[in-house]
Amino acid sequence: MLRTPTGGAGNGTAGSVGRLVSIGTVLNLLRDEFPEVTISKIRFLEAEGLVEPRRTPSGYRKFSPDDVERLARILRLQRDHYLPLKVIREQLDAIDRGEQVRIPAPSPQGDPVVSAAEAGAVRATVARVGRAELLAAAEVDEAQLAEWESYGLIAETPGGGFDAEAVTVARLVADLGRYGLEPRHLRAMKAAADREAGLVEQVVAPLRRHRNPQTRAHAEATVRELAGLSVRLHEALVRTALGVRLH
Repeated sequence: MLRTPTGGAGNGTAGSVGRLVSIGTVLNLLRDEFPEVTISKIRFLEAEGLVEPRRTPSGYRKFSPDDVERLARILRLQRDHYLPLKVIREQLDAIDRGEQVRIPAPSPQGDPVVSAAEAGAVRATVARVGRAELLAAAEVDEAQLAEWESYGLIAETPGGGFDAEAVTVARLVADLGRYGLEPRHLRAMKAAADREAGLVEQVVAPLRRHRNPQTRAHAEATVRELAGLSVRLHEALVRTALGVRLH
């Protein structure tokens, strides 16, 4: 459940003015559900016209509770349904007009009703997406994806297609590219991630080989926990290193 500033006044109402928060606070509110979100991601979504925070006379962004909920909706549509920003914008516009919008369920079960905008987007499951879906989700072209593959940043699964994490990687690589970081600059990050994955595998390998199904299930939970801790440690180390270098 997303934690939002207290109160429920809508965007643009006088009642919400007293509950406006900074972009840093928005980041903290979103990170419980979206650990990978960054300030640059929020700014990018603003630049794309998907959210319009107020500005103080000094130029600082101030977000209402509705803005925070809108950002959470956008991030869920990207994470769970792999929808490109163009489709997400169409859905948000429809919601703003008071129209009902239904989206595909993240599970492949059933045959949900979809809007006309969604019909134009290639459907994907959480387990695996095709090349076209990945290109649409990351909003890049084939040449960019091929370059990422050449540097080992993204790879198809043995059975073909890309897993859900590849979508996240693609979006992050694309975001970093907007700041001038090219795939060749990111090889060190990929190498570090491979080493961290090796350490996690050493920890859980004995659990995965166990005969008890519950123990094997615990191995998967342990993988997720260790992965989360590893990401948090990496972020803290980068922030510490930058703090030392910039001060």
